[in-house]
Amino acid sequence: MPETISNIARSHLIWALADGIGPIVFARLLVHFGDAETALGVSAGQLQTVHGIGRETVERIARSRDAARVAAEIEAAAEHGLRIICQADPDYPEGLKRIADPPIVLYVKGELLPTDALAIAIVGTRRCTIYGSEQARRFGELLAQAGFTIVSGLARGIDAFAHHGAVDADGRSIAVFGCGLDDVYPPDNRALAEKLLEHGAWLSELPVRTAVRRENFPSRNRIIAGLTLGTLVVEAPQRSGALITARLANEYNREVFAIPGRVQDPTSFGSNALIRDGAAKLVTCLDDILEELGEVGLAMQQKPRDADDSTDAGSESPDGQPDAPAKPAPRLSPVESRVYKVIGYEPMLQDAVLAATELPPGEILAAFTSLELKGLIKRLPGQLVVRSGTA
Repeated sequence: MPETISNIARSHLIWALADGIGPIVFARLLVHFGDAETALGVSAGQLQTVHGIGRETVERIARSRDAARVAAEIEAAAEHGLRIICQADPDYPEGLKRIADPPIVLYVKGELLPTDALAIAIVGTRRCTIYGSEQARRFGELLAQAGFTIVSGLARGIDAFAHHGAVDADGRSIAVFGCGLDDVYPPDNRALAEKLLEHGAWLSELPVRTAVRRENFPSRNRIIAGLTLGTLVVEAPQRSGALITARLANEYNREVFAIPGRVQDPTSFGSNALIRDGAAKLVTCLDDILEELGEVGLAMQQKPRDADDSTDAGSESPDGQPDAPAKPAPRLSPVESRVYKVIGYEPMLQDAVLAATELPPGEILAAFTSLELKGLIKRLPGQLVVRSGTA
């Protein structure tokens, strides 16, 4: 089992827990003194030579730099199966090293991989519409299938649906918490959070037992933006944490994308404004994102698909003859596969599919949208659906 904290991360943790030291001042300390351990040994007068550290801050640092507190924090992390890492550790995310205010330490549950550098954030309102939930889940799945790690904040609404999409595709997903990692918030996303640990991680820069506080979430959003190549906004009202994430992504020179929403729907006022003002690229499909990512997107488009990643959906025409020319069948999530098997080559009522699958209506509606976008079904007037190729 990996150690809870390395020796060098321990010195970083001391500064992270010190009152009056944030990421920007800590970055100045590193530049001024060379490393965190050296900075611990300097005098109060030397500390005051660093911009942003005055006498009052030095006194606060002295009062809060308590060895017992650091030991208790490490013990709490170990108790909850967490690791504490810093920029000198090999698995500290590369994307965060390139922002002006990287977390002094990160608390990690689960596993971080080098491939997580290929990450896209999906963010949006907690009070999303059915359309928003469909799109968040759809893009979470499509991006995960393409090989991206999905990053979001595990909040209700868009965040949760984006994580679900990645999980449905057996892809990687990282949840960035706005509280300590001793518990899951919101509690109704606990099962989803546990599922993420199978192919992903939880992250936080906050001490283990930090409670949920509104003021912590803007800082959390900078981590989401910094971890990723770009941020996709799905349904954001005029005042939204998702817009903070988008602004930070622009400041970090990362890509920003937005899915257009209904012009009179308040849940889309903010995301539509991003598109209108040129702060985000309008996105309707996966290729819109891949094209904007340049060489990275091109490489992801050309990424070979494993043989076991395909399904038999669409591999045979209605008359039993193989399609020609053959092309790779799109990969289906468990929900999509279940819905697709129910739908036949004769039009049937959507309500009949609901009854046959016995799945929640929201999941089935999302599956309809995804299957239609993959070219496997068509939705017809009169609330009818049918497999593509006959209608």
